[in-house]
Amino acid sequence: MDIKVRIVANNEEMEIVRDIRHQVFIVEQKVPQHVEVDQFEESARYLLATLDDQFVGTARWRKTTKGIKLERFAVLKEKRTYGVGRALVEFILEQVINEAVVYLHAQDHVILFYKKFGFQPIGDYFYEGGISHKKMVWKQA
Repeated sequence: MDIKVRIVANNEEMEIVRDIRHQVFIVEQKVPQHVEVDQFEESARYLLATLDDQFVGTARWRKTTKGIKLERFAVLKEKRTYGVGRALVEFILEQVINEAVVYLHAQDHVILFYKKFGFQPIGDYFYEGGISHKKMVWKQA
């Protein structure tokens, strides 16, 4: 299995990102479209992951008033056991390594996954898109 991750370079690749997110968040997880597609679509940086040259995953990051927020990690359901999520996290952390604060909002079922990369949960649980989350911080100033 050959996994590659790259920064999205053009509109065609952004369409693939949108399709993967639609399949994972809107179809599978039942997140409302108005929540999944937000006001940060144009300002975020995006990644695409391939598994054996097939597009299977995506993620994004963006600057907020609290630091760099990692978000919208999505891997197609049938491709989740091959290390694509790990490759996305590793790649994105390399991109933001010099930032003072790096955080994300993890769905409950992936908290342990993010802990493997050094993210620490903080605060109370909260809901986004009807799904329970917890804030996790990788680095803070």
